[in-house]
Amino acid sequence: MGELRPLGNDLPEAARALAQALRELFEGLDISVRRYAARRQWDPGTLSRYLNGNRIPPWKAVQELLADLGEHRGAVVTPDAVEMVRELYRAAVDCGSSQHHAMEVIEEQLADADRRSRRSSVQGDVLGDALLERTNRIHDLEVRLSQLEADWKAERGRADELAAAHPNASQLLEERDLLQQQVTRLGAELQSMRDERAAAEERCRLLERQLETLESPRALPTAPDTVMPKILIVDDQPDNLLAITAVLGTLDQELVTVSSGREALKALLVNDDFAVIIMDVQMPEMDGYETAAQIKRRHRNRDVPIIFLTAMGADPVHANQGYLVGGVDYITKPFDPWALRAKVAVFTQIHMERKMTRITHS
Repeated sequence: MGELRPLGNDLPEAARALAQALRELFEGLDISVRRYAARRQWDPGTLSRYLNGNRIPPWKAVQELLADLGEHRGAVVTPDAVEMVRELYRAAVDCGSSQHHAMEVIEEQLADADRRSRRSSVQGDVLGDALLERTNRIHDLEVRLSQLEADWKAERGRADELAAAHPNASQLLEERDLLQQQVTRLGAELQSMRDERAAAEERCRLLERQLETLESPRALPTAPDTVMPKILIVDDQPDNLLAITAVLGTLDQELVTVSSGREALKALLVNDDFAVIIMDVQMPEMDGYETAAQIKRRHRNRDVPIIFLTAMGADPVHANQGYLVGGVDYITKPFDPWALRAKVAVFTQIHMERKMTRITHS
């Protein structure tokens, strides 16, 4: 343990208690930080931050540490010991989360969505200029070709002479065809950029609404003779389901939990009154992306917002894939409880507002 600094005096008590427990477990392995990090393919600095109390590890990392300790000792860690660590972990997560921190998380997402919107707008302008330039060139070529055709029609007898005088006619046709192909391609790219910007703008609006919810929580709208919509939680790990239901239990909504993509599809067939779906990405047989794609192909479910919640990290490649299959949000574990509650509350508000609008117009 000589690689680790003493625990800081400014650590919250819950974070200190968890860090101390993790250090005691780690000491039992009799191994260096660097070597254990290499074994688990972690970054040594990240592992040090876990053990120093500066960062709360994912629960999966704690489970792996307990399993490795049991293997090293030749005996499984007792359920009581696991439960004790679990309680310390929950306390540290609750302590480490705050309304202020949740706002920082969402503001960072808002900044990223704004960057995507601006980048798409700039790229769209460039594509638009290129499209206009090629369209104008095609128009010019069409005028020149029309003039040639008019000349040929006016003087059939001089066709051979005109053809010799204008040997580049076929070249003009080829150039026009090539430009038309470019126009088609640029048009598709421009539409893609416009779609990306529209999606980024919509995410900005949603994130701004989530920030408003954190700043001044509002009561959820209600409609006469209706019940609160449900929340569907999809994760193959029981501990993750337990953690998410504990966080969302304060929203006074029915939480439906399933452990696979196929079970999620069945749940959506049974009931279509879901305000939002919380979807894990890494699941056996059918992962979160494939499940989301299947949901979006169904007419009755395609408008249900999907929040991807995953331990795969914040790599933009993963987030982009989530957005491409229809996700409205992508957040990583360990997640901030305040932020998740704010996101779910906003989508619940939107669901209820739409329901009230349908009732009003019916």
